[in-house]
Amino acid sequence: MNAAPNVAPDLTAHLLVSLIALGIGIAFLSADRQSPASRALAGGFACIGLSIFGNVVLPAHLSIAPSWAGLLAVPEMLSIFFVLEWILRVRRMVPVAAGWNTRFGDRVLRAGQLSGLAYGLFSVFWPDVRDEHFIRAAAQPLIMLSPGFWMFMGPVLLAMMAGLVGIVLLLNRRPERGETIRVIAMALATPFFVSGFVLPLQQAAIAVAVGEVIFLIGAVHYHVLQGQRGQFMSRFLSPQVARLVSERGLDQAMRETSREISVVACDLRGFTAYAAAHPSSQVLAVLREYYDAVGREVAAFGATIKDFAGDGILILVGAPLPDTDHARHALALGSRIREVGLELTARWSRPGYALGIGVGIATGNVTVGVIGSASRLEYTAVGSAVNLASRLCEAAASGEVLVDARTAELGGPDGFDSRAPVALKGFAEPVTLYARAAG
Repeated sequence: MNAAPNVAPDLTAHLLVSLIALGIGIAFLSADRQSPASRALAGGFACIGLSIFGNVVLPAHLSIAPSWAGLLAVPEMLSIFFVLEWILRVRRMVPVAAGWNTRFGDRVLRAGQLSGLAYGLFSVFWPDVRDEHFIRAAAQPLIMLSPGFWMFMGPVLLAMMAGLVGIVLLLNRRPERGETIRVIAMALATPFFVSGFVLPLQQAAIAVAVGEVIFLIGAVHYHVLQGQRGQFMSRFLSPQVARLVSERGLDQAMRETSREISVVACDLRGFTAYAAAHPSSQVLAVLREYYDAVGREVAAFGATIKDFAGDGILILVGAPLPDTDHARHALALGSRIREVGLELTARWSRPGYALGIGVGIATGNVTVGVIGSASRLEYTAVGSAVNLASRLCEAAASGEVLVDARTAELGGPDGFDSRAPVALKGFAEPVTLYARAAG
């Protein structure tokens, strides 16, 4: 984006536009540096800012040898690469229905990145053609008919079209509303960014600024909606699940893994009769307070709530992020749930309708991973330990924590009362169990 020879225009607008692009990049990086998608988006905007500074502001104050002028296109090439990489990363974080072929969209975006690379190589090898026939070409419309112009505009347009196709295919998956707004904003902003190559100097600054504003509107909508959703969901789900998807991408998060974890199950005793005898508003108030109390304890131990089912809660310790001391942490969590549960149920109980809480803990190898559809994701665990924890919870009396032999083994020799093996639904042989002592 070189200024016309022998002209010294006021470049304040370009400097501001450059700083805004750099600021957007820094904002995305600082807000979510663990996310590959956010890092790619930050890189794209940082390179846009560097491109404007290097091609407009810098040449006005520093003489650049013609042989080196083509290197000024490297930030432009990288901005194309990073923006398309962002779209690719977002695609991988949105679930797809079974049987969908996602390779076509990925290949289109990779082809767009190759087009951006071609633009960069052409710029490095033929910097004079880029400067004379492409940059600011709209100031002399006839130049736009020359082969030199299309030598550079062709790869840029191909990259832009690849991005738009990638966005259309992404929207076809019906991503959540915030992401939809953000990618549409990028689709609307991209033509303004591209026009910054060829428009006259002052008009180019306006065009790029308009593109930045359009994308910022979408980005603000995205982050507001994400914040609202995160604030709501954080009361029920462990932040580890969101962090897993954010850091590793949906493809990695959805890969099934087998590991040993501990599972904690708890539910209220006497709740069915209590719910039938009291107004639904009071029952819901009891459940909200119960969920909140258990949720706080779960978060304190870094565990993950897998399921809410009426008055029953199923909790994973050691997934999605590994925990080498999962059994001890599960036992401590079970004890805390018993303590807070007994405090709450004593307050809620009414004459003839006493409430209590039972807890079951089991440890074993399970298969864990993210499952879902285009509209919902759930972190799940499948294995006998999950079923066993639920059965132990059902067998526990109010104020009792029942654990299986493996949990007791890993939890240490003290603090358990041995019980006679019992027959549990779904298990062919009687199950040896232990009661966790209070205190």
